[in-house]
Amino acid sequence: MNILVGCEYSGTVRDAFIRKGHDAVSCDLRPSESALGPHFQGDIFEAMWRNKFIWDLIILHPDCHYMAVSGNRWYAGSEERREAIDWTVRLWETAKRHGTRVAMENPVSVLWKHIGGATQYIHPWEYGHEETKKTGLKLHRLPELQPTDVVGPPPPAGTEERKSWERVWRMAPSPDRAKERARFLPGWADAMADQWSDV
Repeated sequence: MNILVGCEYSGTVRDAFIRKGHDAVSCDLRPSESALGPHFQGDIFEAMWRNKFIWDLIILHPDCHYMAVSGNRWYAGSEERREAIDWTVRLWETAKRHGTRVAMENPVSVLWKHIGGATQYIHPWEYGHEETKKTGLKLHRLPELQPTDVVGPPPPAGTEERKSWERVWRMAPSPDRAKERARFLPGWADAMADQWSDV
């Protein structure tokens, strides 16, 4: 399959599909952290339009900074949130015109009500990661992702053991904090490559 992974600097999802034998390319404004596969450093809309063929699969990871409900305290009703929603809705609609199948990932977000709701929510602990990070998927012509390695549910809230599962939420402030909190997990990427390769 010809696969475009948009808004991905890590190469995690792209590389999972390459290991399955697919032609996959990632796209982001930042350079790729992985040299395993091709990377288009630039605008995702340009990446979708530059090919004469329809992509077999487009997977999108738009920035959630202004749209995540965890930011309601700062961004509810803000111009930044409205612009982020408008851009991401346009991204979703454009991807459906340029891809036979499309998946979009975002956390618990105000975005979902603008594109018909999330198709499903997934958790890291359903895919081999002892972490908590409820994440939504919007799917177009794709089956729901099925758990592959359930290591949860998480320990009870407030316990010391639970704190180790809250790595993302508890990250200390740093220049790379937003980037690291947005990082897509390998267990999720492998599940996508395994389950969507033969769709």
